[in-house]
Amino acid sequence: MSGSAVPAAIAALRAGRPLRIDGPCPTAVLAVETASHELLDLLDPGGTAKLLISGERAAALNLANERDAADPGASVVLGHSDWLNAATALAIADPGRDLDRAPIGPLHPVAPDCLETGRAALDLARSAGLLPALWLLDAGTAKLTVSTADIARERMQPAVEIVARAKLPLDDMPPTQIVAFRASDDGQDHVALVVGAFGGKPPLVRLHSECLTGDVFGSLKCDCGPQLKEALHIIGNAGGGVLLYLRQEGRGIGLANKIRAYSLQDRGLDTVDANQRLGFADDARDYGHAAAMLRALGIDEIRLLTNNPAKVAGLEAAGIRVAQRVPHHMPTNPHNADYLATKRKKSGHLLG
Repeated sequence: MSGSAVPAAIAALRAGRPLRIDGPCPTAVLAVETASHELLDLLDPGGTAKLLISGERAAALNLANERDAADPGASVVLGHSDWLNAATALAIADPGRDLDRAPIGPLHPVAPDCLETGRAALDLARSAGLLPALWLLDAGTAKLTVSTADIARERMQPAVEIVARAKLPLDDMPPTQIVAFRASDDGQDHVALVVGAFGGKPPLVRLHSECLTGDVFGSLKCDCGPQLKEALHIIGNAGGGVLLYLRQEGRGIGLANKIRAYSLQDRGLDTVDANQRLGFADDARDYGHAAAMLRALGIDEIRLLTNNPAKVAGLEAAGIRVAQRVPHHMPTNPHNADYLATKRKKSGHLLG
């Protein structure tokens, strides 16, 4: 594992504590979602703090001309106003309040001091599972420090370490082991189910993103639960393979934000539009952790069970050779038909 300060930085944002980001223009940030009114008043007694939001959220607020086109990583800075406080900032950041609140503003975008720092701050907020919105404070207000170089390195090349492994008997499956990994960037745990034997050929591998609602509660809004069960059956019938269970809830936006996206879908948005209105990309996942897990298991070539070309491209970009893509298609139900259609039309998923 690396000695990176990134996990501590993510923990600070989740806990509502200030964080100094060192780089071309050092600044301190405080997550809008977790910061208390009292702490904000203490750290910004003059009430001059600016607000940093993502390009996607800026577009939802009709500030699209202030961002790099279609770049969710681009940051937009809103100048301070007398009415801008902890409550109004959260109302700006949370799209679930867009249709319920009175108009806020006017919003005054200003030129960001440093695009690199803004991008790094938004990356950390997303990794923390928080809305991508942060207060910009004087650098001296925070003791905990992380560098933009650390953040960029962990984003590009996350490492994992094996922390435990054990036998895991599964119903009607070959002998299976469960292997627990811990990630260097956000400290999250991922697991691999290593099933049976590979027989000297590239193993059949499924990347499954965690889905509490589908995998555990049997939600009909998605196809995740049936996909997980069927993938295990396919791997078992093939004699062996690997299923990676990745902590990428809601296509990488986190559980709370996924539920926010569900609420937006209840109001008529599709999955892609909901994620973007929250300030995220339509699919915020990357596959650096998955590639690192496979390498830790001694695997560098696989047959991939997926209908998502982005998984193939992501693994190959991270150095894992995909010798074959094996289709993995599940039937629709009345609750997820639109969701699956959106995956095909907007996210490029294949029919088979």
